[in-house]
Amino acid sequence: MFNLRNSLLLRTQAFIDGEWCNADTHKTFAVKNPATGEIITQVADLGVTETRRAIVVAARTQQVWAQKTAKERSQLLRAWFDLVMQHQDDLAQILTIEQGKPLAEARGEIAYGASYIEWFSEEAKRIYGDVIAPPSVDQRILVIKQPVGVVATITPWNFPCAMLARKIAPALAAGCAVVAKPAAETPLSALALAFLAQQAGIPGGVINIVTGADSAAIGSELTGNPLVRKLSFTGSTAVGKQLIQQCAPDVKRITLELGGNAPFIVFDDADLDAAVAGAMVSKFRNAGQTCVCANRFYIHRSVYAQFSEKLIAAMNLLSVGNGMGEGVSVGPLISLAAVKKVQVLVDDALARGAHIAYQATLDLTEAAQGNFYPPTLLLNVSPDSALTRQEIFGPVAGLIAFDTDQQVIAFANDSEFGLAAYCYTQNAKRIKHLSEVLEAGMLGINTGIISNEMAPFGGIKQSGWGREGSLYGIDDYVSVKYLCERF
Repeated sequence: MFNLRNSLLLRTQAFIDGEWCNADTHKTFAVKNPATGEIITQVADLGVTETRRAIVVAARTQQVWAQKTAKERSQLLRAWFDLVMQHQDDLAQILTIEQGKPLAEARGEIAYGASYIEWFSEEAKRIYGDVIAPPSVDQRILVIKQPVGVVATITPWNFPCAMLARKIAPALAAGCAVVAKPAAETPLSALALAFLAQQAGIPGGVINIVTGADSAAIGSELTGNPLVRKLSFTGSTAVGKQLIQQCAPDVKRITLELGGNAPFIVFDDADLDAAVAGAMVSKFRNAGQTCVCANRFYIHRSVYAQFSEKLIAAMNLLSVGNGMGEGVSVGPLISLAAVKKVQVLVDDALARGAHIAYQATLDLTEAAQGNFYPPTLLLNVSPDSALTRQEIFGPVAGLIAFDTDQQVIAFANDSEFGLAAYCYTQNAKRIKHLSEVLEAGMLGINTGIISNEMAPFGGIKQSGWGREGSLYGIDDYVSVKYLCERF
């Protein structure tokens, strides 16, 4: 199944205190290839006891790691980045086999995740304080920034490399130790990253990877243990709300990147070819399993038919299959349950008057068909269908016609989510207005790709708290301390 240049990257044990370890009970859980249903390997199934031990280790190591100079932490992070990029092909193969996305996309994710390690290796040296003008001549007011403490991270299966790197890198740059819980569906990428961090010279105990199938039990320990000072979570809004409640007794710092429901708006003056290209990358990347994925398509009525035709032509070029296959552009969904959820949303839209304008034909083996959903385009979708209210997390696009700017702004903002939004128009005055009134933490203007390490990633409303990446991304990992000196 694997053809790795460095077979040591394939780890099946958890990583605590710089040691590879099994569960105390010796239990394991299966990791499956979503393209075939085949069991890839068995991974150590840790629980509360081992999680608590990892937290204690991180708390002890925290004191030593925080005392390293910013330059020392920077150099170690840079060495980690270099190793990740040197092993990009192997890491991509591991990612594709456990997550399903096409190999080319997986290689892109490795580079994307590594970019956060590189960025925060540089930001480690730029955690500046301030000197503030005092109220009297015999005083001096100083502001310093210190690491917040032990950081717990819980990451999802859709970007198992990038999401982990985006959380661990700023934590380490700030001087924090980390206990990370990767998704049970995709633990191998996290363990491979930890192995490379170890090879880079990052001390044992600074990064701890707790693998386990019982996410609720491990999450309860991460949120309830007072030694943990901050939680960073990417996942559903429903789980995020539970974690907020669990963190409340200790008043833990929290960064949450939660659900999205991104509107994709095409105005009458849009470059339609560019809009279709943006729609394709935004909607069908990772088989539609991205939090910033275009979820609701609002097309001006005057260009609705033309845009639909162009989109169908582009969708017809998609190739669905095992991500390891050559030329594949759309891989499987993560599970059969995910396939069933997408079908429920499509059925609801059809019942409300939509019709299927295009649906790909799957040419797959019988054993693999249960994990895939064909790229599908629905027209005349009702604005109140479930397809527009929930994250689809699948390769389905539903188009809704609009007539005026006021109408489409109301459509776009009619959601409890506010992560990302996209618009295509050549009107500068309209762009300025949309930038101010669309309720989203991120707005792609004439582009379908918005994520990079230099930009602050995050949402508003029920899409979360805080920002990841950029110069703002380290703020949630430091505490501001005010020093008042009198002479």
